[in-house]
Amino acid sequence: MIIREWQAGETADPEQLAGLLLSCVQGGASLGFLSSLHHAEAEDYWQALAAKLGVELRCWLAISEGCIIGSVQLAPCGKTNGRHRAEIQKLMVHPDARGQGVAAKLMQQAEAAAQADGRLLLVLDTDADSLAARLYPRWGWQHAGDIPGYAASPDGRLHATRYFYKQLTS
Repeated sequence: MIIREWQAGETADPEQLAGLLLSCVQGGASLGFLSSLHHAEAEDYWQALAAKLGVELRCWLAISEGCIIGSVQLAPCGKTNGRHRAEIQKLMVHPDARGQGVAAKLMQQAEAAAQADGRLLLVLDTDADSLAARLYPRWGWQHAGDIPGYAASPDGRLHATRYFYKQLTS
């Protein structure tokens, strides 16, 4: 498996990206989409993301045997008073590739890039009842709090969102 940054102007396989997102959402991952997500909508999501790559958003892909099996995004804060922080977004691993350390490697890459960019603080949020909410503390993330009924799961049920932060050294 390799982790590589998806650079602005590069193309990535839209079928594989859409398949990754659809598989994760259908598997119950809270990624901002409901289970009614269609293939065309998933492709549109990645196309819109590709247009933002660069200063506004960074994205890493996990690739194994030519297949995209995971992804994570880093959104640096563009506000003057927040240039020391960034947000981790949409960590996803294809259900068939879970339990192989893909998520940990993606997070390590995003965290290292944030640190190299001078970011001192990372934040993220996830479904409070998700596997991810149990993994982040193992990777050094601190629980900042929960907001009940904040987001809908893919099946439409409201769930609490758990916020985490991680302080990086300069």
